[in-house]
Amino acid sequence: MKVWSTIKRLPAWLLPVTATMLMAAEPAPATYPPQARMHATSDLRRNDDWLQKALTARKADIGTKAAWAMQQAPVTITASRCERSAGGLHDFYSEGDYWWPDPAHPDSPYVQRDGQTNPQNFVAHRQAMVRFSRITGALAAAYVAGGDKKYLHHALAHVNAWFVHPATRMNPHLLYAQAIKGRVTGRGIGIIDTIHLLEIVQALRIMEKAGIVPPRELEAIKDWFRAYLEWMTTHPYGLAEMNAANNHGTCWVMQVAAFAAFLQDREWTDFCARRYKEVLLPKQMAEDGSFPLELRRTKPYGYALFNLDAMAAICQILGLWDYTGAEGKSIQKGMQWMYPYVEDKGKWPFAKDVMYWEEWPVAHPFLLFGAAAYGNNDYFRLWQRLDHDPQVEEVLRNLPVRNPEIWMIN
Repeated sequence: MKVWSTIKRLPAWLLPVTATMLMAAEPAPATYPPQARMHATSDLRRNDDWLQKALTARKADIGTKAAWAMQQAPVTITASRCERSAGGLHDFYSEGDYWWPDPAHPDSPYVQRDGQTNPQNFVAHRQAMVRFSRITGALAAAYVAGGDKKYLHHALAHVNAWFVHPATRMNPHLLYAQAIKGRVTGRGIGIIDTIHLLEIVQALRIMEKAGIVPPRELEAIKDWFRAYLEWMTTHPYGLAEMNAANNHGTCWVMQVAAFAAFLQDREWTDFCARRYKEVLLPKQMAEDGSFPLELRRTKPYGYALFNLDAMAAICQILGLWDYTGAEGKSIQKGMQWMYPYVEDKGKWPFAKDVMYWEEWPVAHPFLLFGAAAYGNNDYFRLWQRLDHDPQVEEVLRNLPVRNPEIWMIN
């Protein structure tokens, strides 16, 4: 069942909140410590030229997306269920993309076709999470652009549906993600599905600093992320994903860093910084700045972009832009290697992706992050002219940071 058709079946309390409700009385300022408050958005813009340039460049886009997001009701994973899932109503479920029925033996375990997505796979939970991320990120961006807290209040209604309300919340684990029919009920690589919590958790940091989340709700939300962070860092699935050699290992670090930053868990943010320096860069990047493990895939262009975006997000979260490792490896070198192929895809010297070759590139966050980190106007101009509102599901799935502006205000 497609997620988009389930809204009409939602309980009444999940119908879109009205503007009057959104503008309801806010928590008393005394409830929140002064150090947890966000500076005025106008001050942030004055103090950060790159943020101002980005907000100006995307003014119309931010407004359009926010208007759409304000009309959306919460839809969580409880709105749909797959009969093949070994989990319950509140357990996230997805299926391995590149696994298909065996044409010679239709009832036997699925077989792999690397790079070729099976359109019959269950994707409703993934769609719901991507939608949640798009809505929340758009609302957070609108707040950063204009300072109106109504956007954050509406985002909070979605957050509470996913993490707080017993009837609709998701359980904080991924035991049943990336399952393969006839083979496994879930896999560690399924953890990559929650990269779409990234902009949600950044929006939560903004909400917390803005003082719009009641203390009891904030603690319940943080409890959810504490539980999920513990699962990611202790369960065999999580440990397997941490040790993955390619973009899966990168995305594990990216997620743990983001969740730990929200929780102010210094132990895990420090661990992620070390992991980036001691494992990701030295083992994934070649001396020229490329990612050989991604270039060997059947979709080398898309995977190279995806891994670079994820590493750039890690650097943005943890402040690692100036780090250079052995053999001169750095995120800056990675951007320098990839930039010419984003500016002109026709220069790409490797095989074309077996699927979705035409849909890339889009407005990749590494371009804006890199522009701000290194004062590179070429990166900014390229980011500005690329597509900021892709609609292809595969692109959305592999672009968890769609509103890089909300990451530039810490």
